[in-house]
Amino acid sequence: MAVETAENATTVEGHPHGPGHTGCECPQGAREGHRRAVAAFVAMRERFAAGEGLPAALAHSAGASRQWVSDELAQAARTVVDSGRAECTAWRDAVWRRTLLVVWGAVAALLIGQLATALGTGWSVARTAGIAAAAVTAALLTLTARLHHGAGGPLAPLVGEDNRLSTSRTVAAAWLAFAVFAVLVLGGELALDPGDRPRLTDGLAVGRVAALLTVTGLTCLAAVMARLVVAARVRAQRLQKVRAVRPRAADLLTDDAGRGSFADAQYVVVHTAALAFTAVRLAREPWRLPDLPWGPALLTVVSTLMYLAGKYTEGGRPTVLSVVRVRPEEGGIDRDAPIRTGDDIEIRGNGFVPPGAQDPDRLARMVVRIGAVHVHVPLVPVAGGFGNPTDTALTVPVPVDVEPGRVEVQVVTAAGAETNRYLIDVLD
Repeated sequence: MAVETAENATTVEGHPHGPGHTGCECPQGAREGHRRAVAAFVAMRERFAAGEGLPAALAHSAGASRQWVSDELAQAARTVVDSGRAECTAWRDAVWRRTLLVVWGAVAALLIGQLATALGTGWSVARTAGIAAAAVTAALLTLTARLHHGAGGPLAPLVGEDNRLSTSRTVAAAWLAFAVFAVLVLGGELALDPGDRPRLTDGLAVGRVAALLTVTGLTCLAAVMARLVVAARVRAQRLQKVRAVRPRAADLLTDDAGRGSFADAQYVVVHTAALAFTAVRLAREPWRLPDLPWGPALLTVVSTLMYLAGKYTEGGRPTVLSVVRVRPEEGGIDRDAPIRTGDDIEIRGNGFVPPGAQDPDRLARMVVRIGAVHVHVPLVPVAGGFGNPTDTALTVPVPVDVEPGRVEVQVVTAAGAETNRYLIDVLD
């Protein structure tokens, strides 16, 4: 759940309960309530970043005021998370109905298209079989939606364990759905016109559809392999995965942080082009399964291999490179000195903020282990975001509970991954 700007906190005009309504569990009311919570949090963060709203009793201590601000922001962030969870629940309850409207709308569009093109050439058995196959496919999707209505309807099988739309599952499902539709078309023609049995049987020959079967099987294998690779890398702490609030269509083309992903984008584009080509072949020759040439088929193979390679190489384990004492912001002239209890230390490295964990609630979950003491990383607001923690550096105080001597420093990220242990010397 990315933190939105205050400008996005607009009321829902035309809502049946009135503008700005937030008192029901409908999607509009839940969305409006979430936007208001986000706007309130952004306003609080910007006020603290400007140095406003601090209690007078804490003004004398930078450390105490920083901790108070961090606690207030963490508590407000939990309120935003609760409102986001309510919005997600309402969204899941509504999306399966909207998806069914799209599915049956596509069936209606196909029927209209068949009627329009039949004006000059006349109606045919293939047209009837196509409409019947579309209706059967839509009925199967409707059954899936009904069984998974609380998890997104037909989208439920396409959502990964991280609550994002899976690119590999979506592409594999598209090829499977098309293959099922094509077989149903030929089955319908065979049932309606038994006299055309020899030609229809030849259209199902394996030799003619070897490329189509190869691509369909390869995409299904890629969906399984992608899940296995990601799961293995997460268990080995070589990949950090943070659960998303809800699936989004942009997940098909982006990484977990919402940035464009070349591996995912090329996978979707190449297979969409190949699938469109195959659909045209079926429309032109509905008496046989589409004969996908090996040229486009090999292109999809290359695209699939590139996608799997991207899954295998993405991410990395968080790493601590160095730990240094932070120059005090108060107390006069700073002198060179060792790290002592009560000092602030800056931990430098990479991978501290996993992709998708930029939300304040996730940032507040970061912990630094200094010896046997667990220190929560304070949130330091700046205009438009947070100055601490960041992906490459974070600052924490050394508590007085830390025993003097050589101790280990280790960062635990919001995804639960642990960095390497870094030794420092703490003096009394």
